[in-house]
Amino acid sequence: MHKLFIKRFLLIFIISFFSINLYASGVKNVLIINSYHKGFDWSDKVIKGMEEVFYKTNIDINVLYMDSKRITSQKYYNKLKELYLLQLSKHKYDLVVAIDPFAYEFVLKYYKDLCTNGQPVYFIGLEQFSREYVKQFNLEDKVSGMMERRAIPETIKMIPKIMPDIKKLYIINDKSANGDDSEPYIKEAINEIGNKYKVEYIRNITFDKLNKKFSKFKKNEAIFFIRFYNDSTGKLNKNYEIASFIENAKLPVFITDDLFINAGAFGGKLVNIKQLGKNSAKVIMKILEDPSMSPIIQTDLSYSYVFDYQKAKEFFLSPELLHKKFEYVNAPVSFFDKYRKFIDFVFVLSPFLLFLTLGLIHNLYHRIKNAKKLKQRMEFDKVLLNSVQSPILWQDQNGYIVDSNSKFKEFLELFTLEDKSRKLKDYIENDNVNNLLKMIKNLAGKNEITFKTDEDKEYIFMLNQTNYTENIFKTSGTVTVFTDVTKEKAALQEKMKHQEFIIQQSKLAEIGEIFSSIAHQWKSPLVEIATIAQEQIYENGTQEDEESSKFVNDIMFQVRYMTETINDFQNFIKPSNQKTVFDIYESVVRMMEIVRHNIKYNYIKVNINVAKNCNLNILGYKNELMQTLLNIVNNAKEAIIKNKKANNIKKGVINISIKNIDNYVLIEIEDNGGGISKEHINNVFEPYYTTKHTGHGIGLYMARLIIEDKMGGVISVINTELGAKFSIKLELNHEDISA
Repeated sequence: MHKLFIKRFLLIFIISFFSINLYASGVKNVLIINSYHKGFDWSDKVIKGMEEVFYKTNIDINVLYMDSKRITSQKYYNKLKELYLLQLSKHKYDLVVAIDPFAYEFVLKYYKDLCTNGQPVYFIGLEQFSREYVKQFNLEDKVSGMMERRAIPETIKMIPKIMPDIKKLYIINDKSANGDDSEPYIKEAINEIGNKYKVEYIRNITFDKLNKKFSKFKKNEAIFFIRFYNDSTGKLNKNYEIASFIENAKLPVFITDDLFINAGAFGGKLVNIKQLGKNSAKVIMKILEDPSMSPIIQTDLSYSYVFDYQKAKEFFLSPELLHKKFEYVNAPVSFFDKYRKFIDFVFVLSPFLLFLTLGLIHNLYHRIKNAKKLKQRMEFDKVLLNSVQSPILWQDQNGYIVDSNSKFKEFLELFTLEDKSRKLKDYIENDNVNNLLKMIKNLAGKNEITFKTDEDKEYIFMLNQTNYTENIFKTSGTVTVFTDVTKEKAALQEKMKHQEFIIQQSKLAEIGEIFSSIAHQWKSPLVEIATIAQEQIYENGTQEDEESSKFVNDIMFQVRYMTETINDFQNFIKPSNQKTVFDIYESVVRMMEIVRHNIKYNYIKVNINVAKNCNLNILGYKNELMQTLLNIVNNAKEAIIKNKKANNIKKGVINISIKNIDNYVLIEIEDNGGGISKEHINNVFEPYYTTKHTGHGIGLYMARLIIEDKMGGVISVINTELGAKFSIKLELNHEDISA
């Protein structure tokens, strides 16, 4: 012991010599007296936490070790006091830190000798603190500290939650002064357990017996390890020996701090020892800034639930049963952690791979995007061509077939026109193709051909050829549209031969003539519109955008609707035309969609009101009725536009109301366009009669024929305070009247 004393004396003397005047004015010096020796993990972690906080400050620390785990005699403490007095005579400290009870007792007992300048004292790690005890030394205004309260009661309550079938718990605590401080909490927790399960409290046992006691597995039993540095023989157990015991124990070991969490313990509600040092250092900094401040006594509550994944797996334990936030240690290594070096190599030494990959992805994205646009455009072209009810042929500048619509194939009865690398004359073996080529050759400035099929059916077509040129791929060609005017020609000839007879004797023939004339006038512009839309798409190449696509879709919607309307009007005169059941509200909405843009841009508001629980199904001719409604709405629109200034109309209004009256549906269309004069109102349904308000009389004349003659309804017009009101009364579909 004498040699050990000399060694410590020399060590302290050397430290004192080199520490004299080491720091300039303004540096705060803190003396740390550690109860234990260097290498004692618990106190080393506390000091490590303090050093991390002090690292970037003006605080300098000096650590002295009491080695109280090995030597605890009063004679030894007296010698230590002499050594410390020798050191303090050469150096001044602004604050003294005592780590754990031995250092705390030592500082209080020798305060007047060690702290000649009345420095404040700060303790770390006590579990019990008594102000009365401090008063005995007259230091109540000097002592501050951070108490360490181990979660002993909480852990004992936690164990049955993780092990619901526990039968016995072993609590291990050594005979040290720290063990004495923890004992009141242990006994209090044992009393709360009562008879729920057995408890064996172990303090007085040798280390060998302790190892042997827990060398075998016992079902539904566990260990609560608090500390065991000194056994019954007084032997000091080193940390690696304690860690070996915990690792080899055949029962799950619960602990109170993070000292052995990676050394075989299962875990628990743990004190973060390093954080204890950090929290203490922050309080010490405040005291150094203002030494006159009142003493601060705090309890560190830096707890966290930490468990060992491998031990949980070994003993089939589930921390999830706590319903608390927790973390695992020794969990399976993730792929990223396992191959971290390889991944670091890829990202650090091969960054160009990232840029290369991004470039490839970007290129692939644009390729897919362009391919998708091209496919959409091709599909659109096909829909566009096939939606036109006239045969269309598209040829390049060399006469090769680029594309054609389904009507052209039906027209020539060609069902193999899929080879786009052939010319039309390559199909000359087909009689229809042969006849067509001859007639085109002999046009002699005309644009009309008469075509006969193998069944001697005769068709008359108007030919409209349009040249196109696109500048992207430097290509050109022609688009030929064959407009079928056979019916129109037949109706015109019939009219010329029997005009007087038709007008006077056949109302149906007269309607056929009128509708045929409309169809004749509409089809050429309709086909021209479709052709211009198609040509516009191919002139723009790959630069198609969403807005252009929307406008083209709107054009095609109008083209399809007008085409269907023409066909419906032509079918109107056929005796075989059948009535269908349809929803009148749906027809009104669809009709308004056709003129939506025109109505909107003329600042006209359209209100569609449908009565509640209204039966809207009628039996009749849907398209003819829609055309009637469209004609009335257009007349109302024109009257509103014309009379806005004259009648001081700020905003046009068209009200459409639908309701049931007995077994009928009543449709009323009212506008604020100024009404119809009394001298004209009784003549608006006469053929060819027109006014500025009603538009073309033929439209209302057709409406009367459709509503009254074909659908058995009634159509009338009156003037209201708002303006003109058209009323259409139609009989409901009796088969669906219950709906």
